[in-house]
Amino acid sequence: MCDTCGCGTPGEAVTYRKHGDKLHHHGDSLLHTHDHNHDHTHIRSIAVEQDILGENSLQAQRNRGYFEAKNIFTVNLVSSPGSGKTTLLEKTLSDLEGVPCAVIEGDQQTMNDADRIAATGVPVLQINTGNGCHLDADMVHTACGELELEDNSLLFIENVGNLICPALFDLGEDKRVVIISVTEGDDKPEKYPTMFDAADICIINKIDLLPHVQFDVQKCRERALQVNHHLKFFEISATSGEGLPAWNTWLRENIKKQH
Repeated sequence: MCDTCGCGTPGEAVTYRKHGDKLHHHGDSLLHTHDHNHDHTHIRSIAVEQDILGENSLQAQRNRGYFEAKNIFTVNLVSSPGSGKTTLLEKTLSDLEGVPCAVIEGDQQTMNDADRIAATGVPVLQINTGNGCHLDADMVHTACGELELEDNSLLFIENVGNLICPALFDLGEDKRVVIISVTEGDDKPEKYPTMFDAADICIINKIDLLPHVQFDVQKCRERALQVNHHLKFFEISATSGEGLPAWNTWLRENIKKQH
């Protein structure tokens, strides 16, 4: 169980699964277990949260050092469920032909998204978190060991669909990209400010649906900038391909900077 947010079930295992491989179990629980035999005071709760986030930050720094040593540009994709992360990844990977890439997929259950990514020919590893609502730095560390990442490559981490808990957990990534679809409402940055404050990039997806929904792109951008005035925006449709060239150019430019 995650002591920070209470997600997960004691005794439930996180699973790491390469496409086509048998199921692998790592650990006896969701990596952090919660001891129920103690005094549930407010002060102790804060101490536990600080300890868990401190441990995660330390592993994230180790991950960052590993990525820097191998010149791996790492992107953490975060969003609520159904924003179009996996479709965006499929299109992006196809457009980045010639760039060595790998993907870590985070979901509570199933290999569905990993199967879709594997169809592009890109190495992928699925992390099933059970009842857990986010990936953490230790999970990413284990997944990187399983994937055997190439030097001078691009790593995408598709986080569990959730706009709350993933904001608290640094994975060692270079850039955090929050994706919002036009079907979700343009007030998401105000309702989930921690995630937008922690992001470097905001992708507004499914713009092909704008004629059919009540979503004000300009208001969404303004609200997001009130939370984080450093945000860079991409307006795209992963389905139609509109806006994808600018996104892919940004990725290629940042890969070059790593080298």
